[in-house]
Amino acid sequence: VTTFKMPEDFESVLDKQVIGPTTKNLIKSDFLVQSFKPKAEIAFQGLPGQCPWKIEVERRRRLYLTFDIAQLLASKGIDSNLLMPRHRDPDNMPAIEEKKDLVFTINLPLKIFDNYEYDCRTPKEWILLGLEPGSQDRKLVPGKALLPTDDILGHEDPQSQKLIYKWVDVGVLDYDKETELYLVHKTDKNGLVRDEEERPILNGGITSEG
Repeated sequence: VTTFKMPEDFESVLDKQVIGPTTKNLIKSDFLVQSFKPKAEIAFQGLPGQCPWKIEVERRRRLYLTFDIAQLLASKGIDSNLLMPRHRDPDNMPAIEEKKDLVFTINLPLKIFDNYEYDCRTPKEWILLGLEPGSQDRKLVPGKALLPTDDILGHEDPQSQKLIYKWVDVGVLDYDKETELYLVHKTDKNGLVRDEEERPILNGGITSEG
């Protein structure tokens, strides 16, 4: 009888042994399944003939997956790249009645249009979607954000004329009550949000060191 030696990369060996179709979700994700579920404010237990709560949630989830904010804005003639304010270019400034001293910016502060009356969740509720029942670690919540394609220049000068802004998939780390802004992190090509050591980012990126 010889001793059975388990290979060090045992998980990779199991991953290669795929026999036939499976109902298991093989896509790796840093987001919880519950964070993708929409909110349906209907009775959890309805009367006979009414749509059950679980079915309504699944219907809305599939419906919302068909929506793309970039396409919705483009269908209304809105260029997402022009939504971000930029530094004024004196050589290409629009004039009113041929008087270049009477010009206005094409951007208005987003706060003017903010309205929380019809939000289905509060910011705290959105963040708590990343908290798995029975776990102390809070994962990220999936979202979309209008961010520059050049991360380095975007951090140095977010209003640069050279920047191109696009809607990208992000993971929401945290929310600041004072500024009313969300802290987000871009996903990689595999849809994951990892730190420098390729580990999932938990609890908004806060570690024991800070």
